[in-house]
Amino acid sequence: MTTTYIDANVLIAAARATDELAERALSYLDDPQRSFVSSAFVRLEVLPKPIYLQRRDEAAFYTTFFSAVTAWGPITTKLIEHADQLASTYGLSALDAIHVASALALQAEELITAERHEKPIHRVRDLRVISIASRRA
Repeated sequence: MTTTYIDANVLIAAARATDELAERALSYLDDPQRSFVSSAFVRLEVLPKPIYLQRRDEAAFYTTFFSAVTAWGPITTKLIEHADQLASTYGLSALDAIHVASALALQAEELITAERHEKPIHRVRDLRVISIASRRA
């Protein structure tokens, strides 16, 4: 079983898209050899808007994913300090740094993202980062 942290953009792609990106996202989400860990930050990124806009199917998709999460990351000062250090080391955005720090705190083996390969999150060496984005520009 591979412990996997899913970035919010992968969930959004799986829920909203009907293209190859969605298929790649679903191939990870539907993999029975994975267990998923997450954080309240991912939930906050994806769930409130479809609830507000009454996009029930999309909200249900996210809720189903979150119900399968086996462990939730802590929201602590230590986590934020680690995220700050990661952002400074790798040039990450605030949320990407929080996601990486959360994945590491949860001992995830990998983080799946839809960020393109030239984005700073792929500089991270402390965790295997896998992109579902096409390698083409």
